[in-house]
Amino acid sequence: MKKFFLSIIPLVSACAGEPSNNIGVRENKLSPCPESPNCVSSFETDDIHKIKPIYADLDRITQVIIGLNAANIVNASDNYLHVEFTSRIMRYIDDVEFLYDKATHITHVRSASRLGYSDFGVNRKRIEKIRELVKLK
Repeated sequence: MKKFFLSIIPLVSACAGEPSNNIGVRENKLSPCPESPNCVSSFETDDIHKIKPIYADLDRITQVIIGLNAANIVNASDNYLHVEFTSRIMRYIDDVEFLYDKATHITHVRSASRLGYSDFGVNRKRIEKIRELVKLK
């Protein structure tokens, strides 16, 4: 039994995936989504990937994020926030980014799975949940 447990640890930890190399701000935008449907972004225009930005500043969004169990803030500045969300069972990691636009007072969002093709709408649902929680604050 001990041998089995030790042999499965690398498999489970491999589910997390390596951090994406297209995280961050480039030319005042978040990176585009890949073709796969496991990403949403307020900078995208196609029906599969587009999502509305959040009408709140990063302080308000950060307050909401801190209250979410699966969230881990990786990087934060005055106009940018990168958060990793880890699924409970398989330990998959999704990268969620927020970019605050001071001129328009909106926060652009991007939420993408590190692995796989479909996320069954998890990234979209997460952003919509955050949007609702921000409204309640």
